[in-house]
Amino acid sequence: MRLILILMTLTWCACSKGPQPISYGEDACNYCKMTIVDQQHSAEAVTLKGKVYKFDAIECLVHYVSPLDESTFSHLLVANYDQPGTLMDARSSSYLISPNLPSPMGAFLNAFDDANRSAAMQTKMTGELHSWTSLKEAIAAKKQVPQ
Repeated sequence: MRLILILMTLTWCACSKGPQPISYGEDACNYCKMTIVDQQHSAEAVTLKGKVYKFDAIECLVHYVSPLDESTFSHLLVANYDQPGTLMDARSSSYLISPNLPSPMGAFLNAFDDANRSAAMQTKMTGELHSWTSLKEAIAAKKQVPQ
């Protein structure tokens, strides 16, 4: 009986079309291939067909989805800076790029659950506030700058 329950659970999980937990220290970033270890900056994208892509940094998610049609994703999720390991909707999150708040890939990018919280952190740490739309534009502009 226990074996049947385990098999049913595994089958259900395999067919799930929603977000999946990130296995920190084990899963690799789908963009840069680094191991995902930082719970404060991780991200995830799930297609309408249920394919899950995991990222070690929000900037990796942005680089991955920017050239694609966002309507093909059922979920775009980013880690909440204030609650590491907790993923929230990327499209409704508020972002702060601050040289005083490092992130794994060097964009100094952090996500917050609301604009008031990111504005409070900006007052304390300085930096630029962004919505999902303006964040994608800012990341794209920085990528095109010659090094």
